[in-house]
Amino acid sequence: MSTPASPLTHFDAQGQAHMVDVGAKPATHRVAVATGRIEMQPETLALIESGTAKKGDVLGVARIAGIMAAKKTSELIPLCHPLALTRIAIEFEAAGARHPGIVGIFCSATVETVGQTGVEMEALTAVQVALLTIYDMCKAVDREMVVHGVRVAEKRGGKSEWST
Repeated sequence: MSTPASPLTHFDAQGQAHMVDVGAKPATHRVAVATGRIEMQPETLALIESGTAKKGDVLGVARIAGIMAAKKTSELIPLCHPLALTRIAIEFEAAGARHPGIVGIFCSATVETVGQTGVEMEALTAVQVALLTIYDMCKAVDREMVVHGVRVAEKRGGKSEWST
């Protein structure tokens, strides 16, 4: 009796993990946007916004960390393809601007390539690492920070295009 093909593309008909073969897919311009936020005490946000954190420019360091993380995604996520990324943009704003009543930092990562597979994982990795860097740089003053809502907000290129 044969095993039906899994709807999970990273498993073959025998249930073994494998890297998806994208060789026959056309190279197209692909874009993914991921978002998330880190919530914190108002004093911590004020420290970040004033630029007077003990470890320096928190958002500048977090931006570089997010960019580096996107570039290293295939080394961190076992079945991701290594991609030649053409653009990585990390943006921050006060979380309250998008989520009234929330104190913290909202992060958006836009990642682009021209290739045969999408860049959702690179965008998600960029947001996660950027937010973790904020946590790392501010944990001495606020150990109760929490990362929330990391998700893909938009995908363009390839077979499917969508946004939330």
